[in-house]
Amino acid sequence: MDLILAAEEPLPILPHVDELVLGVVAFAILLFVLWKFAVPRFEAMYEERTDAIEGGLKRAQETQEQADQLKKQYEEQLAGLRAEAARIRDDARAEGQQIKTELREEAEQEVARIKARGEEQIAAAREQAERNLRGEVGGLSVQLAERLLGDSLADDSRRSATIDSFLGELGGMTGQRTGAS
Repeated sequence: MDLILAAEEPLPILPHVDELVLGVVAFAILLFVLWKFAVPRFEAMYEERTDAIEGGLKRAQETQEQADQLKKQYEEQLAGLRAEAARIRDDARAEGQQIKTELREEAEQEVARIKARGEEQIAAAREQAERNLRGEVGGLSVQLAERLLGDSLADDSRRSATIDSFLGELGGMTGQRTGAS
């Protein structure tokens, strides 16, 4: 009898059938509610999060590309500016060399002009000295001739002829010495 009695009493670990049916129906309703309302919200939140992360990555990548592009532009501008600076330095050197050449030419022209003026002044001084010497030598030759002849050369034409003949002889002697040298 114990067995029969045992068969009639339900086992404490097995649930009752109505509890089991009620639990399955409640689980199905809960699953349906979750599937209908909660899962779409989770999916939307997941999509938003994915879009935000992907958008952030995309923006970061675009920003990096823009930064690389700006860097490249700045490097190109810097290279252009360096080339421009080199060209300006070369132009300045060439201009400096040209100015130096022009100043040297002007200085050489000034030296030539000063030299020519000096030579003119020397030639004028020589002519003046020759005239003075001719006058003095002429006067001395007249005095010498008067002493030698004992006669006065008061007549201007006679005096002038004597001076010219003396200077001619003196010039001839000077020319012979120069030619002999």
